[in-house]
This record gives sequence, structure tokens and C-alpha cells, in this order.
Amino acid sequence: MLLYRSAAWFAKGLREYTKSGYESASKDFVPDDLEVQVPGRAFMVTGGNSGIGKATAMEIAKRGGTVHLVCRDHSRAEGAKAEIIRESGNQNIFLHIVDLSLPKSVWKFVENFKQEHTLNVLINNAGCMVNKRELTEDGLEKNFATNTLGVYVLTTALIPVLEKEHDPRVITVSSGGMLVQKLNTDDPQSERTAFDGTMVYAQNKRQQVVLTERWARAHPAVHFSCMHPGWVDTPGVRLSMPGFHARLGARLRSEAQGADTVLWLALAPAATAQPSGCFFQDRKPVPTHLPLARTSSSPAEEEKLIEILEELARRFK
Repeated sequence: MLLYRSAAWFAKGLREYTKSGYESASKDFVPDDLEVQVPGRAFMVTGGNSGIGKATAMEIAKRGGTVHLVCRDHSRAEGAKAEIIRESGNQNIFLHIVDLSLPKSVWKFVENFKQEHTLNVLINNAGCMVNKRELTEDGLEKNFATNTLGVYVLTTALIPVLEKEHDPRVITVSSGGMLVQKLNTDDPQSERTAFDGTMVYAQNKRQQVVLTERWARAHPAVHFSCMHPGWVDTPGVRLSMPGFHARLGARLRSEAQGADTVLWLALAPAATAQPSGCFFQDRKPVPTHLPLARTSSSPAEEEKLIEILEELARRFK
């Protein structure tokens, strides 16, 4: 079944996820959707120092938004902040150094943040794909700790902050790779199965889709969405998937093309006309399962994921 899913996904990707797929889809975009100015609105972008995150932060800054960059590497983040200020002319760019793989650090960051700042939009962009099983200092598998638990803790902690503001939104940058994975709650940290970093990453991205759907039902005052940016030429892809990057080469999307739907979901009034909790690709909600792929999860499986994350979030608070 995994072989079928992977083959179907790759064929779909060649049609839809490449640069030509974006160019085709963009013919249906409404150009005015992103002709907006957002002074007075505050946006948090995790992983905002490179790739899709930096492209997103730059465009928000150019539209007058207050931008909070949440990054792990201080020197790279300072460089990104300076570049965004220089190119946008916007001085309201704040930098926060946080390792999202360490839940205690995330909890502490939010406690401090909410004392000084407001927030209208959270963009969960940061992620990692570690190809050999590594543990954090808390003993957690690093991909899961960053991509799933980190996103869960940050979002859960910030929901009360978001709910106080007008038009609050949460956008999570997932991946179409999640289409090859069925939710696995029996071994979420890859302790008992052979470790494949690409499949672990795809599983984390499936978990993010499930979380988005659950949050949307639980918190109707906030508009939740997740999205697939397409196959994008970013530093992360070059580092973590060198073979894939070499194979696709010039067919990969630019960082700006990858960021387009993130920006649309974060900025466009039209985005919130769509139901909360959807998975988007090129500004449209799309199915979260491939035909005949048997990747649907039961309510019990989804509830188990929440229980696992709640327990870990409490343990490391």
C-alpha cells in the first residue's frame, strides 16, 4: 500500500507541486486578494530566517504588519531581521530565539511574549527533517519534538492570546508528503520501527493536519488552516533531501511561489470565507487523502494523538 501511495503521490506532484503546477494554478488566482495593507496587525512566523518563512515575513513586513520572527539560530536570524527591515522599510520586526524542539522553552517563551505583545496571526512554518534518529535533551525524537509537539505546544499556548484579537488566524505549513501516511499513534517517536527520516517527516505532517482539524472544531473564534507549499527550492530541501533536489532541479518552485498560499491564508479576506480546518494547495482547499489510499484515521486514533501530546506538554511544562 505504501508503494501505491508513494507512486500516486509522486505522479500527482509532477503535475501539481512543481513550478509549472504553480503557474497553471495561478491563472485562477484573484490578483487583488493580496493587495492589502496590514498596519496594526501582528504576525508570528516560526522559522522566519530562511526559505518560505523568510519570504513570508518579508511580504508581511512590506504590507506594514508587525512581524515576530521565532528562530533557533541567533546569527542567521539577526541577518534575516536586518534584511527584512532594510528591504521593507518596516522597523516593527521582532526577533525571538526559541528551540521549538524543547517544549519547556516554548512554554516559557509564550509566557513572556503574552506579557508584552498581542498577536493576530500565527504561522507555524518551522520544521526539520533529521534523517538519522536523534533525541533532544528531553529524550524526545527530534522530528516529532519539533514538527508535532513543538507546533502543538506553541499553538495551544497562543490560542488564548489570539482569541482576544480581531480576525485571528493560525496557518500551519504542512506538506503534501503527508498524503502517503496514515496517522500512526502506536509508535509516534519511531522507537520500534526502522527509521526513515522522510517518512517520519511525512507522518509529522499528517499529525499537523489532524491537529488543524481538531483545533478548528474546538476553537471556532480562530480560523485554522494548513497547507502544502509545493515542491520548493529551499535551503531545507537542499540539505535534507539532496537527491530529490538534484532530481527535480529547475522544476522546483521558488521560495516566493511556495510562500504564496501562506500569505493568502494569513492576509486575504477571502481566506476566511473558507471553512476553518481545511488543507490548502495553491489557494484552494484540497482533499487530505489520495483515492483508495486507506489513510483515513478514526476518531479514537485522533483522540489518542491528542492524549499523547497533552501528556508530553504537561510533563515538560
